Amino acid sequence: MTLHWFLSRRVRVATHMYKHVQKILNAQRDLLSAEAIQNVQKAIGDLRNTVRSNPKRAVLDAKVTEFEAAANKWLKPYPNAGLRENIEVLLVAIAVAMGIRTFFLQPFKIPTGSMQPTLYGITPPYYDAGPGNFINRPDVKFPNPVSSFFTFWYRGISYTHVVAKDSGQFRVVDDQPMRLLLFDLRQRFQIGNTVHTIWFPPDNVFRRAGLMDHGSPTGKTFQKGEDVIKVRVISGDHLFVDRVSYNFRRPKRGEIIVFETKGINHPQISGDFYIKRMVAMGSEQVRIGNDRHLVINGKRLDAGTPHFEHVYSFDPKRPPADSQYSGHLNNFVARAFGYSDLAPLFTDANDTENVRANHYMVMGDNTVNSSDSRTWGDFPRESVIGKSFFVYWPIGSQDGRDSRFGWGTR
Repeated sequence: MTLHWFLSRRVRVATHMYKHVQKILNAQRDLLSAEAIQNVQKAIGDLRNTVRSNPKRAVLDAKVTEFEAAANKWLKPYPNAGLRENIEVLLVAIAVAMGIRTFFLQPFKIPTGSMQPTLYGITPPYYDAGPGNFINRPDVKFPNPVSSFFTFWYRGISYTHVVAKDSGQFRVVDDQPMRLLLFDLRQRFQIGNTVHTIWFPPDNVFRRAGLMDHGSPTGKTFQKGEDVIKVRVISGDHLFVDRVSYNFRRPKRGEIIVFETKGINHPQISGDFYIKRMVAMGSEQVRIGNDRHLVINGKRLDAGTPHFEHVYSFDPKRPPADSQYSGHLNNFVARAFGYSDLAPLFTDANDTENVRANHYMVMGDNTVNSSDSRTWGDFPRESVIGKSFFVYWPIGSQDGRDSRFGWGTR
């Protein structure tokens, strides 16, 4: 029987049929009459015995046809069978996706600019006169909708231009956008009596357009035909986090890790998850030299240290700058270059921090604009979610930023 099952597709189909009908019979047993149950059970037994008798093709085909007739006659049909099947497929797909997200690869959106230029984050909110806001700039022309659509999905650059369809005061309809996975799908506001819809809005679109101030609408009024929103936004990187590797080994120095912040008690902590570069681990002693290099247990890290090739590729004659590799700054050096209170735990080159056992220290590659272990110290290793694995969006370059798409981040 077993060999015949492997060699004959008809036998496999027939076997699947009677097993499937048996499941349906079990599900409908309390709805069917005794006669129906008896006849279906007899049809299942007949087909099972036929399959096991190693029949000829014609005999098996005739028995399968007879079996289908009996099942269709005595079993109750499911209403909207096609819809039910599609829903089942969707639920299975969602379950598989959730399993992958929970145990293997978790999508993650870079929340800040602290890892630039390795990974670019969500840019800070812009106000009325801020960069990217072209309100009252009729000389600036945005691409047509088709071009804007492809530019957004390929390069992550969005153009949002909304003209008032009515006269009146700006009012928020949706405080937060409707979301689809990690993307903002829709957000609405009202001018006069007309509701306006923004499809695929950028993060903090109302603040970027100068329509919100510290969480409240500015109360601006508009005339019909006047520009309400005209902003250009460059999106941050979206990546997959590898949640598997650290089940089998500990993080290595220099790896980019994602971790929960709930165990860190400090007023500068503003999110649930951070992404930084792991620089020190339990029981190590850490200093930051005035040459902008980390010193771990007396050993100076440099461009030859694995995973720090870019971090320490800076020219020591040039001052540190935002979104450029500039090493790591202690507070003494930071103040010398005009940055205050970047590293309160590392006041100068002699200040040493001891990492607690089973804890890690992390620092951002954008050392002049990063809230990290220089400010709030170490955190428990149990808070680590995984490591940076693959940047899946945006795909192309962005206004002078090289593409980070793929596995290339170090």
